[in-house]
Amino acid sequence: MDEIFTGNFTQQEPIPEAAIEAAVAVLRTGRLHRYNVVEGEAGEAALLEEEFAAAIGAKYCLAVASGGYALGCALRAAGVKPGDKVLTNGFTLAPVPGAIASLGASPVFVEVTEDLVIDLDDLAAKADQARVLMLSHMRGHICDMDALMEIARAHDLTVIEDCAHTMGAAWAGVPSGRHGAVGCYSTQTYKHMNSGEGGLIVSDDPDLMARMILLSGSYMLYPRHRAAPPAAHFEGLKYDTPNVSGRMDNLRAAVLRPQIPTLPERVARWNALYRGMEAGLAGVPGLRLVSRPQAEAYVGSSFQFLLPGRTAEAIADFVARCAARGVELKWFGAAEPAGFTSRYDSWRYAAAQRLPNTDRILSGLLDLRLPLTFSEGDAAQIARIIAAEARG
Repeated sequence: MDEIFTGNFTQQEPIPEAAIEAAVAVLRTGRLHRYNVVEGEAGEAALLEEEFAAAIGAKYCLAVASGGYALGCALRAAGVKPGDKVLTNGFTLAPVPGAIASLGASPVFVEVTEDLVIDLDDLAAKADQARVLMLSHMRGHICDMDALMEIARAHDLTVIEDCAHTMGAAWAGVPSGRHGAVGCYSTQTYKHMNSGEGGLIVSDDPDLMARMILLSGSYMLYPRHRAAPPAAHFEGLKYDTPNVSGRMDNLRAAVLRPQIPTLPERVARWNALYRGMEAGLAGVPGLRLVSRPQAEAYVGSSFQFLLPGRTAEAIADFVARCAARGVELKWFGAAEPAGFTSRYDSWRYAAAQRLPNTDRILSGLLDLRLPLTFSEGDAAQIARIIAAEARG
């Protein structure tokens, strides 16, 4: 009898007890708002920002309501205005072009490579069309950041990194989010720290961070921030920067703080699951794995593979057969987006663009989550099922 996987691809680990205790302590005070503190109290949001900045090696940090808010806030702070063009990956998730479009700006999509990262040749060819690149490390795949930053410097591009899938990852020893002018992270339930919804922004640029703090709704209380630039950087901005309230509340910050020191341990567990999937699918005929460069220290919280050259009907049948055996695969080549599989041609608020390489690659791209509720034995079983159905 064919084996059936019975695990749940959307069930995350419980919130740690230390985080639950911290959240209850905040609830007992009633001081949930980001600036609702008593004399001598820093507040959970301010402490989270300080601790995350230290962990990531950044000068400044701002905790916000969501990863999508982080992206929009960074774009506003970088001076993006209605009618501007912003470069971004053709392969990303909807909140990235959504953040661009929400400002009245227009995404300019850049091709993806076989390794699921931004195509640097196509980026260089399109670089003069915009002043800002919103770089998405989609599904945790990091491009050659040294080469990308050379292109950015040559074309005077401000780089905002979308690190929703790369918190805890690095390129050549530099943490993801620390190459560009701004790094944006998500703490949504399916990300690497879990507050249900939330985001973090880091930067070493004092003027950019001052703008972002003001945008987040500081109500002139910016001196209460700890991981923030000196007050002088706010003086020329505070009356001309709109309040687009979105700084994180103390409750979610309290949930996140205990998760910072345990992130490396979770990364190690994700990567053990990822390596188990790689081992189980290596050498399967007609199935291509995504190579990981030596310089990339990744976080394997999801897994991608390709079935190049197969018809849409064959891939749809493969996905259905895996689903019948309990393995939930997301296919980026389906005619209609389902769940988290929308593509650049799904976002009709953006001008129609032609990305033939991206179309070809996504037509055979499959994806699955690896939640930490899975064991290494689970990963091996999932790989066996996929391999068996791929051999067909």
